[in-house]
Amino acid sequence: MTTGEKISALRKKYGYKQEELAELLGVSRQAVSRWESDCAFPETEKLLKMSKLFDCSVDYLLKYDAAESVNERSAESGRAGNFLDGVLKWHYEYKSERTVFGLPLVHINIGLGRTAKGFFAVGFKSLGVFAIGLLACGLFSFGALAVGLIALASLSLGFLSLGAVAFGIFALGGVAVGVITFGGLAVGFFAFGGCAVGGYSFGGYAYGSFVAIGDVARGGIALGGDSAVGTEFSATIEQFEELSDEIYARLDNLPPWLSLFNGWCRGLFDGVLNGTIVLGGN
Repeated sequence: MTTGEKISALRKKYGYKQEELAELLGVSRQAVSRWESDCAFPETEKLLKMSKLFDCSVDYLLKYDAAESVNERSAESGRAGNFLDGVLKWHYEYKSERTVFGLPLVHINIGLGRTAKGFFAVGFKSLGVFAIGLLACGLFSFGALAVGLIALASLSLGFLSLGAVAFGIFALGGVAVGVITFGGLAVGFFAFGGCAVGGYSFGGYAYGSFVAIGDVARGGIALGGDSAVGTEFSATIEQFEELSDEIYARLDNLPPWLSLFNGWCRGLFDGVLNGTIVLGGN
C-alpha cells in the first residue's frame, strides 16, 4: 500500500471524514484529499500527528512494504480459498423419521461425496425405490446416469430405459441397445431406428437376422424402399404387393417361439400394403 492508501484506510478505520481529519491536523480538506490520492506528500509534522492519532509508526506510513502486500494478497487468496472450501463442503440433508422397509421414507442428501438412501432418495448420488440424482440407482431412477427397473437419464440402464444412450429390455434413446429398442441407432432383437440392427429391424437402414424393413434393408426376409437383400427372400416396395403372399409364407417358416414377433411383422407388412406405413424409395 502507498502512503496515501494507508492514510485513507486508517482514516476510515477510525471513522473520520476528510474534513474532520483535516481539522485535527490543521490543514484543509483538499490537502487530505491530495495525500490520499498520492498527489502530494504530508509534512513530517503531520506524519507525526497521524502516527499518534492512528496508533502506528511513521515508518509504517512512509514505507511501502512489499511483504505486507504479499501478505495481503495471501489473505485475499485465503478468503477466496475459504469461500471455495465452503462451497465444496456445503451440504443439505433431510431424513424423515418414518421408514419403509427399514429405509427412511424420504432422504435428501445433497453435497459432494454424499449419498441419499431412502424409499424416495434425492442427492448427487441416490439409492432408493424412487431415486433422483446425478447418479441414481433404484426401482425407478432419474439422473444423468440412472440404473433401475425404469430408468430415465442421459445414460440409462434398466428394464425400461430412456436416454441419450439407453440399455434395457425396452430401450428408447439416441443410441438404444436392448431386446426392443427405439433410437437414432438401435441395436436389439426388435429394433426401430435411423439405423437398426437386430433380429427384427425397421429403419432408414435396417439389418435383421430374421426380418428387415427399411429404405435399405438387409436380412433374412428383406423389404426395402430403394434396395433389399435377403438370404431367404427380398423385395422392394414396388414388388411387395404382388409378392406379399410369399413374404407371409416365409414368415410362417420362422421358428414357432418367434410367433409374437412374427405377428408384429405381419401388422407392419399390412401397414405397408394399406399405406399407413410408408418407406422411402421409388
